[in-house]
Amino acid sequence: MDYGTYLQAAMALVFVVGLIGLVSVLARRAGMGFPMTANRGGARRLKVIEVVPVDGRRRLVLIRRDDIGHLLLLGANSETVVETGIPMPAESSASSELPNNATDPRNPR
Repeated sequence: MDYGTYLQAAMALVFVVGLIGLVSVLARRAGMGFPMTANRGGARRLKVIEVVPVDGRRRLVLIRRDDIGHLLLLGANSETVVETGIPMPAESSASSELPNNATDPRNPR
């Protein structure tokens, strides 16, 4: 094989990679890429509060939706709702979540 054949193969490779990039950019602009958020600029309704691993394959996830909590058990091939309708307090500072007789460890007396 001569150098012309290698150059032709390299140019074909660059062309194909360029086409793949172009198609991916067009697909994202058409909405086929990452999901678009429906709520732009407004307050978010869904928030992950805490994730706790149960074992190697499962984890408990506490999510908040409109000030109501939902506890989910997520696995590799399954999702289970453990509890729903958990009342969640409104967003507040960490110091207000302490009991009346507890002291804040970040601000000792």
